[in-house]
Amino acid sequence: MKLAISGTYSSGKTMTVMALSHLTGVPRTLARSIREILPTAVPGKALADVTPAEYLQLAMRRHVGRAVDEALLGNEFISDGSSLQEWIYGTVRVRYGMNPSVTSDLAEIPEHERTAEMRFFEAVVSQFGHAFRQHVKGTFDAFVHLKNEFRISDDGHRPMNEGFRSSCDRTLLETLDELRIPYHTVSGDLPERLARIVEIHRLPVVTDVDTAIALGAKEYALIDKRLETARTPVAAASTARRHDR
Repeated sequence: MKLAISGTYSSGKTMTVMALSHLTGVPRTLARSIREILPTAVPGKALADVTPAEYLQLAMRRHVGRAVDEALLGNEFISDGSSLQEWIYGTVRVRYGMNPSVTSDLAEIPEHERTAEMRFFEAVVSQFGHAFRQHVKGTFDAFVHLKNEFRISDDGHRPMNEGFRSSCDRTLLETLDELRIPYHTVSGDLPERLARIVEIHRLPVVTDVDTAIALGAKEYALIDKRLETARTPVAAASTARRHDR
């Protein structure tokens, strides 16, 4: 089974995927995150500061990384999200602006007030959406969608507010319905989530939940959580080469 663990920012996808992989023995995707991609793709900039054109580059790089990892793992893997994420985050930025952190009221920008740059961004994001949706539809057997039960991580990396996150969440679920991809919404703490996902999809269990969570936590602790602007392009390029081997 090719299973995507879906959700928006701070929904707990990454930790859930890591622990679930240890619990079931099913491999997980290891594609680089936007945080890892940024220093070489857009040196010196934070995600909140990227232009529409730069965001398109990031979305393309992220999609390609996902697709390569999915192909390498074959017919059985657990994915930390899917290419729908990057398309949807772009789509919602069209509606509310490139930096959601400064649009706390989240009033949608009327179409006639969008700049020429944002109208072109909207057209390209829409075309990316056609390709990304087709890829996801043709790749995944099912999705598990994690409810937004946790506060947004105030890590300075993700430009975000609750309204933006909720809009992304709604769009994601609407897209899964449109694509007719089976999904279940899962909630609760991590042990409850893991137990429910295993039950729904009848996944194998190769260790106990506590051990899986401990191994997942150890793996999660290795993630470099420094801001992208604190990383040098040289160091980031070295990391990229290690991932490519």
